[in-house]
Amino acid sequence: MRTVALGMGVFLLTIVPLVLFVTFDGGSFTVHMILHMGIVAVIAPLLAYGVLGTRLDPSQRVAWMTPVLASVIEMVVVWIWHVPAIRGLADASLQVSMVELLSFLVAGLLLWAVCLRSGPEGEGRLAGTIGLLFTSIHMTLLGVLLALAPRPLYGTGQVSCFGIPLAGIADQQIGGVVMLAVGALSYLAGGVVLLSGLLREGDPMARGEPRC
Repeated sequence: MRTVALGMGVFLLTIVPLVLFVTFDGGSFTVHMILHMGIVAVIAPLLAYGVLGTRLDPSQRVAWMTPVLASVIEMVVVWIWHVPAIRGLADASLQVSMVELLSFLVAGLLLWAVCLRSGPEGEGRLAGTIGLLFTSIHMTLLGVLLALAPRPLYGTGQVSCFGIPLAGIADQQIGGVVMLAVGALSYLAGGVVLLSGLLREGDPMARGEPRC
């Protein structure tokens, strides 16, 4: 199962720079958000699960890192890249956009790896649950701000989203919805899965132990 997850993660990761290169001139924020969410909410958890417990597991190199701290680091990375002035730099340069996506990958992989690791008797799963749920909250907040903003934050002209012309404000709103639909739900689902595993481990019946 982990081999399949790792293979899928690597395959999807190879597609990202190709999509960025093909769509870069369109200037679409929605395309940016699809790539962003694809990295942090799909590719990163697949890779983190695929290398979990191996020598490639990044969480083993930062044993001091807590899930909440990893979540805060990702929050800082994500929010900085969505400051309009910095977003403009990424939109103007393919190289800067690649650096941006790489930073998303590093921050996302670190977060998922730290949240998925657990010690004996499931130690650390509760912290991992909290880390993922906190990430879901700040992803939701940013997605709502982008989707409900009364004016475009990243340019006012028309853009091309996979060949479809969109007004700047519509493009931004769709991008915000993508963040809500993919990002927030992915972290929420991850937190729920960790929490359900923790509850099963604490249930005597689930462990085959008789209840008193």
